[in-house]
Amino acid sequence: MQTKWLEDLIALSHTQSLSRAAEQRHVTHPAFGRRIRALEVWAGAPLIERRGASVKLTPQGEKLLGLALQIVPAMAQARGEIGGKGAPGLATKVTLATGRTLARTVAADWLARVQRQRKGVCVVVRTGSMAETLQRFERGEADFMLTYHHPQIAVRLSSHQYLQRKVATDRLVPVGKVNAQGQASFSFDTAEGTPYLAYAETLALGRLVRDHLSNHAKAPRMRETMDCDSADALLEYALKGLGVAWLPWSLAAGACKARQLAPVGSKALEIGFEVRMVRAKRRLSAAAESFWQTVDPG
Repeated sequence: MQTKWLEDLIALSHTQSLSRAAEQRHVTHPAFGRRIRALEVWAGAPLIERRGASVKLTPQGEKLLGLALQIVPAMAQARGEIGGKGAPGLATKVTLATGRTLARTVAADWLARVQRQRKGVCVVVRTGSMAETLQRFERGEADFMLTYHHPQIAVRLSSHQYLQRKVATDRLVPVGKVNAQGQASFSFDTAEGTPYLAYAETLALGRLVRDHLSNHAKAPRMRETMDCDSADALLEYALKGLGVAWLPWSLAAGACKARQLAPVGSKALEIGFEVRMVRAKRRLSAAAESFWQTVDPG
C-alpha cells in the first residue's frame, strides 16, 4: 500500500467527485480511478459508491479515511524529524496553509502582530482553495490552517485530533461602484435585475452566498454577468463598475473608505462568519508551539 493512495482517499472524501479529486491530485481521471481501485484491492473491500457524477464513501471507506487522517500527517512529521527539519527545538520555520483571500486580508493583519511577538521565526504561507488547503493540512504539509468557519461551509475535522480557535470575524457585504454623487451606482430595486458578480461554485464563499440568497425571504432579483474563482478579481470587477459582488469586508473596506465602492441593499443581506486557526493536538515543533501561544495563550 502506498501513502499517496490514502492521500487520494482524503481528496475524494472532500470533493465527492473522481474527476475533481483527480484534478486536485494532479493526475488523470483514469489514473486516479486505478489508484482508488488498487486501494480497494489492498483493503479487501469496496471503499466508494458511485451515485451518478458523484461518489460517496462506503462504511469501510469511512473507517479507512479515519485511519488515513491519522497516518498521513504522522508520516509527514516522521519524515521531517528523521531528516532533521522538524525535530523539536530545531525548527525555525512554521507553515501556514490558508486561502488566497485570507492570506491577503485577515492573515496579513494577524501575522503582522505575530511577527512582532515571535521574532526569529519564518512563517511559510501556502495558499489554495479551501479544499486544497484542507488536504495540505491533513497530509501534514502545514503546521496550521487558517480557514473560514460558518455552519454552511464548516470543514469536517475530528475534535479528538484537532484544535480550533477563532482569530477574527468578518462578513460578506454586497458592494458596487459609486457614482459621481458618491452613492452606489447599483440598486436591488430594478425590474430587470441587478448585474451580479458571482463566485465560482468551487469556492466556499460562493457556496455561502448562494445558500444565503436561496433562503432569504427578500433576496434581490439579479442577473449573473460574471462567474469567477477569485475574490481579488471580483473586487477589481466591482471597481470597474461591472456589477455587485459579495466581498469580505476585510477586502472591500479600503475601497469603501476611499469612496470607490459602497454597500448595496440592507444589512440583512450581509453574511457574518468567523476565521479560525486549526492545529493538530499532537506535539508540534518548538517554533510551532511558540507560534500557537499567540493564538491560545492559555
